[in-house]
Amino acid sequence: MEGLLLAAAQWLDAAGVGPWARGSGLVYPVANSFHLLGLVMLVGGIGVVDLRIAGLWRGLPIEALSRALTPVAVLGLLIMVPSGTILFAADGRSLAGSGIFHVKLVLIVVALANAVAFRLRWGDRVREWRHRVPGSARAMALASIGLWLAVGTLGRWIAYG
Repeated sequence: MEGLLLAAAQWLDAAGVGPWARGSGLVYPVANSFHLLGLVMLVGGIGVVDLRIAGLWRGLPIEALSRALTPVAVLGLLIMVPSGTILFAADGRSLAGSGIFHVKLVLIVVALANAVAFRLRWGDRVREWRHRVPGSARAMALASIGLWLAVGTLGRWIAYG
């Protein structure tokens, strides 16, 4: 993985993104703020839906929560991709060798795979879950919460590792 990340860092440098991110006192903190905003939208949006699926707030309809909050979570993810790319570009060579960063990337892939698997497995059947949610759906929701929280935590730990 390190070689692939080094190649990405070199490409971002050659494209001018790395020097731009490192060369301004404003780019990195703004990108970091957007990255945090995206994380809050992602975890806040899908986290509420996941907690409902896991059994909290049984009076709230899962389908309505999902319809309202999943787009917020997706938008958060879409904000995190370019902001994360800028953050990576600013320090790509160092991050390429960071084990914490590697684990974070793997967990992102696992969390996204879990989300896709949930959609493929359960899809529109969520509207049927007024009183009883299948155990495997609850497990996937709890895994989602744990994975995204771990991703966010590892993102903060990168500076200390």
